[in-house]
Amino acid sequence: MSGVGVLDKAVTILAACVDGASLAELVERTKLPRATAHRLAQALEIHRMLVRDAQGRWRPGPRLGELANAAPDILLTAAEPILTALRDATGESAQLYLRRADERICVAAAERASGLRDTVPIGAVLPMTAGSAAQVLLAWEPPEAVMPLLPRCKFTGRTLAEVRRRGWAQSVAEREPGVASVSAPIRDRTGRVIASISVSGPIERLGRRPGDRHAMAVVRAGQRLSGL
Repeated sequence: MSGVGVLDKAVTILAACVDGASLAELVERTKLPRATAHRLAQALEIHRMLVRDAQGRWRPGPRLGELANAAPDILLTAAEPILTALRDATGESAQLYLRRADERICVAAAERASGLRDTVPIGAVLPMTAGSAAQVLLAWEPPEAVMPLLPRCKFTGRTLAEVRRRGWAQSVAEREPGVASVSAPIRDRTGRVIASISVSGPIERLGRRPGDRHAMAVVRAGQRLSGL
């Protein structure tokens, strides 16, 4: 509990309504006085955080989904100048990835203007089984979410443990021959990893230990985008 009484009670009401709840069920589930439960449920309904179904039971409202969907938009808006700065600082293409089931999607990028480069178009869907961004997106997941995928991965559980220890990942010719990359996590306000920020380019320029060259810059970029 946060110690802010009315907020804690409102969150308790929301949690009690996940599967739908009548006023009597709210009182039973929350242990709040009937008048308090009714007043807070009505207030949450006004703010569209709760709605009533055909049976008059409260259920989660559309405002919760709207707020959840706004988070990626905020991240994308903030990411554009940071990706550009990361590209300029490293001289390599920079990308932002989100996970979708067993895939990752490039949702933002800043490409190197000229010369040999690794181009990942916005909207590109890549596997969660290879590459430093995939390592970051899996490293802080619970074991039950990682183990079914790990036998298909080009990296190991030991690799993910090392990513967690040092706070960044690197890969060399793992996703694509001739390409190296460095990635770091982006976290929400609770500390949960929600995205990965990366730089990638040819091995001949990044070398066989690309993290030695670019990890610090990528980690700092990830920290700037965390907690939005």
